[in-house]
Amino acid sequence: MQASFSGRVLEGSLGHEEACWFSSPQSLLRTHRRSRRRNPGAPCRATLTTGPRVTVAPGGDGGPPRREVAQQRLSGKEVEDRAMWATIEWGNLHPHGLQLPSRWGPASLEDAYLRCGSITSDYAKTFYLGTKLMTPEKARAIWAIYVWCRRTDELVDGPNASRMNPRELDRWEERLEELFDGRPYDVYDAALTATISNFPVSIQPFRDMIDGMRMDLVKARYETYDELYEYCYKVAGTVGLMTTPVMGVDPTYKGPMEAVHRAALALGTANQLTNILRDVGEDAVERNRIYLPRDELDMFGISEAEVLSGMFSSTTGRIDDRWQRFMKFQIARARQCFADAEAGVDNLDTDARWPVWSALILYRQILDAIERNGYNNFTKRAYVPKWRKYLSLPMAFARAANPAVIAEPAKKLLLPASATTAASATGPTDRLAK
Repeated sequence: MQASFSGRVLEGSLGHEEACWFSSPQSLLRTHRRSRRRNPGAPCRATLTTGPRVTVAPGGDGGPPRREVAQQRLSGKEVEDRAMWATIEWGNLHPHGLQLPSRWGPASLEDAYLRCGSITSDYAKTFYLGTKLMTPEKARAIWAIYVWCRRTDELVDGPNASRMNPRELDRWEERLEELFDGRPYDVYDAALTATISNFPVSIQPFRDMIDGMRMDLVKARYETYDELYEYCYKVAGTVGLMTTPVMGVDPTYKGPMEAVHRAALALGTANQLTNILRDVGEDAVERNRIYLPRDELDMFGISEAEVLSGMFSSTTGRIDDRWQRFMKFQIARARQCFADAEAGVDNLDTDARWPVWSALILYRQILDAIERNGYNNFTKRAYVPKWRKYLSLPMAFARAANPAVIAEPAKKLLLPASATTAASATGPTDRLAK
């Protein structure tokens, strides 16, 4: 689906039954809030449907035709595409941000940004170091976005996660809408309100991230890669759409903005797939979650019970050969996503490339660590040692300073010989193109 964003917002972007017209971002948000108040317990439908598909059916007993409205489920790729085009169009409509009024004075905002920077430094030291190469305005905006994302993630994975419920996430989304309307709740929200006042940051990826948290509340298994792809977009690809308008694009780049944003989305997917592969054992034991496509586990002859208990050979104690083949397949896909991301990083503004290249190079090395551990991600945690991280930083700096002309060629996925027919039917290599 490719929606029109020239003043018209389809239901899929708002979550209410009627398509609506709006004259300003504030009226759009007010319309959305009125819809949510009418159905306070209903989940946000922004990521579930394309909006009403209207058909006209013959009336019964010779009566007038009747109007039928049906909802169509979006695929993971369509959810991502909708947000990407919304982000691009928002940048066209508001290239300098929303220019929202603020009750926070310059000193208070400076303090808010510094607090966000401190949190970013504590939890993402390497990334924080990279932001110091940006202009102060860009760096502060990135810190504000990072803190909002971290607070959102901790709603379902933090110390109070056991008490989290859909209504609390609904309230968090209302707070999001309020800060986009110029009414931040606290000092950290104020930093984000100031950010969207200065940069063309769209609300859609923020909403989608909250929906990703909703998925974690109710969904512990994934049937297909498309389902997992949607989750990866919501919890990680969204960050690329949030930050790209802040980082900016190289002034010499004359290509389509779609290519830049697709690269950012690919990096988010690659990072999240890497997280999933690193944390298989932890997710299974501590959270009873399996973030692996069930149909692909079936393809390699692996059961859910085996994933939950750990796939070790009963005779040798080593990792089962089926799991090794499965992990090679998954790692190849994640590496392809990293390669897809490389194609667009060099199109970012010069001062934004180093932190992005640092994240890409460092995270990709986690996949190497999984391989060095013999694909044992049940009892061993793959990590990149500090000395290797320090060696990677100059490499990332050099790569950012010297954009490559030719992108890394794609790597093929490794399917088991017995799965050739199944692969043809389910199309994992086609899904990789996403």
